[in-house]
Amino acid sequence: MSEALPTAPAEPVPAAAPTARGGSAGRGAEPPGAPGRSGRRVARRAATVAAGLLVLVALVAPDDLRDLSPLALARVPVEGLLAAAVLLIIPPRATRASATVAGALLGLLVVVRCLDTGFLVAFDRPFDPLADWYFLGPAVEFVARSVGRPGAVAAAIVAVALAAAVPVGLAWAAARLARVGSAHRARLARTVAVLGVVWVAAAVVDARVGPDLPVAATEAAGVVSNQAGRVRAGLADRDAFAAQSRVDAYRYAAGSDLLTALRGKDVVLAFVESYGRVALDDPVVTAALDAGAARLRAAGLVARSAYVGSPTAGGASWLAHATLQSGLWVDSQRRYTDLVRTDRLTLSGAFRRAGWRTVAVAPANHGDWPEAGFYGFDRVYNAGDLGYEGPRFTFDSVPDQFTLSAFHRAERVAIGRPPVMAELDLISSHAPWSPVPPMLDWSTLGDGAAYASVSGSRDIPESVLSRDTGRVRADYARSIAYSVHSLTDYAARYSGENLVMVFLGDHQPAPVVAGDGAPREAPITIVARDPAVLDRITGWNWTDGLRPGPSAPVWRMDTVRDRFLAAFGGS
Repeated sequence: MSEALPTAPAEPVPAAAPTARGGSAGRGAEPPGAPGRSGRRVARRAATVAAGLLVLVALVAPDDLRDLSPLALARVPVEGLLAAAVLLIIPPRATRASATVAGALLGLLVVVRCLDTGFLVAFDRPFDPLADWYFLGPAVEFVARSVGRPGAVAAAIVAVALAAAVPVGLAWAAARLARVGSAHRARLARTVAVLGVVWVAAAVVDARVGPDLPVAATEAAGVVSNQAGRVRAGLADRDAFAAQSRVDAYRYAAGSDLLTALRGKDVVLAFVESYGRVALDDPVVTAALDAGAARLRAAGLVARSAYVGSPTAGGASWLAHATLQSGLWVDSQRRYTDLVRTDRLTLSGAFRRAGWRTVAVAPANHGDWPEAGFYGFDRVYNAGDLGYEGPRFTFDSVPDQFTLSAFHRAERVAIGRPPVMAELDLISSHAPWSPVPPMLDWSTLGDGAAYASVSGSRDIPESVLSRDTGRVRADYARSIAYSVHSLTDYAARYSGENLVMVFLGDHQPAPVVAGDGAPREAPITIVARDPAVLDRITGWNWTDGLRPGPSAPVWRMDTVRDRFLAAFGGS
């Protein structure tokens, strides 16, 4: 609203006393209507208009920023009408303080809406106020590995500054509007009455300025309602998840009864980062899968495939790992934190109880991993334990082929060793998906120095933001094809008689690749040479080869543990 400032009655200006130099003592004074006073009036009115626009944008900006346009702002926010009505009721001396608090709260609401948008872009889901603050740390780490540590620090500083500036700016804007409204209460009352009628009429007829943009706007109230609902659901879910965790048919199973059909086998469980169902729509990936299937057949190996439903998308791979390992649906950081504090029997823990040596190979870890004890691993190989001295690729990663080779040298070549069960977390297909490492001759891998001469390798990977969507998707497909090639080539060369490999995607990639609302499904494959192993899963009805067919089953990831233990022995 515009601000009309009352003008004081004109008063006679006394004659200025002459100075010693013949000047006037009143030379610095400005008479009414002087350019300086007029300029200040224009500046004040401009500030009021800016404050009004700032509050309006905060109240009616659409969730999808692609819908943001001048037309999207031509709406009536019910929250603004209610705030103005309250302004007319409370004592004038309390208006500025009340408006300042309301503006700061609106600013915090804008920050939450921005977090919602960010989580939808990254994970295809909104922000959970109870559990998702944890992701701020991994987000900084992701930026650091994608564009370098200095860029991550700069991005974090900018993000914090913006998060602080929004509530401060909106607190100022609301206070200014309240001061102007208090000075023109009659005009404000008429405006609220007219816009209130417009809002009700627009709500009754469902008037819209766009498919998802009603004239009678309630965005801010909707955000508050949604966040409150998520808080209530999260608090209720904690008790429900605790009850589910206590139910475990295999909790007291004896080691002698577990996994009897796999005795003497080396079992590798490999998670392929971001290997989602969408990958099978790309001809680069399908060609790699077909070539890998031929490679396995030539080596006397058989593969069967299906799909699993993941609890996450776009990231947070550890939620998928925990879901498959525990047989519980771990779809939030809150559930994950509660799970790893329990004594739930994991799949790797079942192998350990049955006599296997259990190891985890986690090239994305650069420090201690406290959850290793929960999973039942005898040994964890972090990034620094793999002996890699070559250049880093996407996400500051060790190439998958080298990870497989390092695992093989450390755990599968010793004479007289016990059978090993290993979880391998392969990350060459992690966002930002560039640069992608090449396949090298296995005998030349050494300590990874051979990668230094490879064209396209470099220390700092490319940011997703630096490439168009088409190139990002192409790079994603190339990275998945590389991971599949690494796995199938390893199995064909080093399976021996006793390797059983299960590899699967942990989740779909981010919506920039998978699209909004893509089904949270990922391929899963089992590879073995021994026909007796595959006979055990005949009833699963999986598709032969590496590409699940149209009728291939889709299992929720939390059912895999019990199905696996049931198929290969256990009670």
